[in-house]
Amino acid sequence: MRNIKLFESESHKFILLNESEPGEEDGIRSNQYLIVNKDVGALLDPGGFGVMPRVLAEMLRYLAPDKIKGIFLSHQDPDIVGGISTWLELIKAPVYISKIWMRFLPHYGLKDMSQFVGVPDVGMDCEVAPGFMLKVVPAHFLHSEGQINVYDPVSKILFTGDIGAAMLPMDKDDAYVDDFKSHLPYIASFHQRYMCSNKAILCWLDNIADLDIEMIAPQHGPIYRGEAVGEFLAWLRGLQCGIDLMQSGGRFGARFE
Repeated sequence: MRNIKLFESESHKFILLNESEPGEEDGIRSNQYLIVNKDVGALLDPGGFGVMPRVLAEMLRYLAPDKIKGIFLSHQDPDIVGGISTWLELIKAPVYISKIWMRFLPHYGLKDMSQFVGVPDVGMDCEVAPGFMLKVVPAHFLHSEGQINVYDPVSKILFTGDIGAAMLPMDKDDAYVDDFKSHLPYIASFHQRYMCSNKAILCWLDNIADLDIEMIAPQHGPIYRGEAVGEFLAWLRGLQCGIDLMQSGGRFGARFE
């Protein structure tokens, strides 16, 4: 377990809480993030049930559960939502997720949906607490039909969920992407398979075009910073993926590892 302060000022922090999901295929690490503003915070993709105790222990270095004023779920997958019922025993704050997944969430053992806020398709500006603003950005079909990103205007970090995710080997544990060319083999096949289409990518690029982004923080793998941010976005712009490559008979026009 490790935590890394991606941004820190006197009143604001953006922290990577990084933990591998026990038994996860190929040991793929799942990133959990905590944003702290003054004496309150927000959790981004708090993770599956198995990582919850250790993520909680890391969070407690910074904030008590009653100081968490918002939880953001990029989409509906179990490595993001699997532990949410346990988190909600401790945290009485709004939980933001695309509105299309509101009917899906009770299958995670949730009987009370009163804390959940369905994010509209166009996204929203969210005041987590007085003076603590986050922007929820739509990222539909990348890869989920209802995918959201979270932009923190203070740190200038964009949390992107599975966009930018890397499938790293077990012996590679880089915190940051500083050389995009050498990082490309760890993201290419994943994005070709899991991202829906180039049209979805282009819509997302339009959605984030006006944001001042210094880092891209995905749910899996290292953080993009410096020149790697622009290089990754430029690579995505030309990527053929998903239904662009699909052929009849269950085949694809590219090899997926």
